[in-house]
Amino acid sequence: MDLSVSYLGLNLRNPFLVGACPLVYKLESVQELEAGGAAGIVMHSLFEEQIARGNGHDRPHFMDNKGTFKESGAFPLSPENYLQHLRLLKRHLGIPVIASLNGVRPGSWIAYARHMEEAGADAIELNLYLVPSSDTASSSEIEKNLLDIVEAVGRQLSIPLAVKISPFFSGLPRFVKRLEESGVDALVLFNSFIQPDIDIENVCYQPNLKEQESHSLLLRTHWIATLHGRTRLDLSLNGGIQSPEDAVKGLMAGATSIQLVSFLLSNGPRFMRFLLDAFEEWMEVHGYTDIDQIQGLLSFSRNSNTEAGARDRYLRTLQSWKNP
Repeated sequence: MDLSVSYLGLNLRNPFLVGACPLVYKLESVQELEAGGAAGIVMHSLFEEQIARGNGHDRPHFMDNKGTFKESGAFPLSPENYLQHLRLLKRHLGIPVIASLNGVRPGSWIAYARHMEEAGADAIELNLYLVPSSDTASSSEIEKNLLDIVEAVGRQLSIPLAVKISPFFSGLPRFVKRLEESGVDALVLFNSFIQPDIDIENVCYQPNLKEQESHSLLLRTHWIATLHGRTRLDLSLNGGIQSPEDAVKGLMAGATSIQLVSFLLSNGPRFMRFLLDAFEEWMEVHGYTDIDQIQGLLSFSRNSNTEAGARDRYLRTLQSWKNP
């Protein structure tokens, strides 16, 4: 059975990547994931806030005059240690290592994309995690700012660039088209929308980090199915994969690769092999011999009028409710 795919111009033995998460902090964990069949690793993000420490002219408004972002707690690795860890992974792994850079404001942090390439990264994943709160910046201004950052990062690189975004764009297909025009090679859908909970006893906000369950998959498969066949970009599904069947859904929608995070964090690196074996068994039972046979099978691009198709599915879903 042929499970190989091409993502970011990289030849992967299967579609399953380890997404950005704490499992990549330790070489031993990463080696176990590779032995279990992971086709590639996305490192945890290096944040612009880390790089901005000590650079007063770059410092965001939520950092103190020493460039310290105290609210985040200790970052696992300093920028230089991040690059050292990247070099370590490249020395000991036989699968691609994709470095991750996270930032949404122009600044000297962008130069770290080049440092990551020099340290051996096979590609860069740029995470554009932004929650707009200003009532003065228009959606077009926000998008232009993000596109300027993408282009600035791209100018640093001769390796492929993926961009991870949120679903909160009023015209997401158009924004994706502009990313494509900017020279991006792949799109990751989506980054996790972090929402703190309210502690009513202590009258404060508190972290509320929960694993992405299977119901999170619906939003992602919808947009992947919408974009597949309408963009040249590789589409990587991130979030909501809890079973081999979930992975099949993502691929049928049109995903090029599947990023695993919550499933591995909950079950441990050894479950990489379990998921891959179960996925291969599903393929065999259903008579499929390679990924091309299922990829994009349920893409909305098969319907010439995507908006009409979305309205039809909307109406059918509402009409499917039955009074118990």
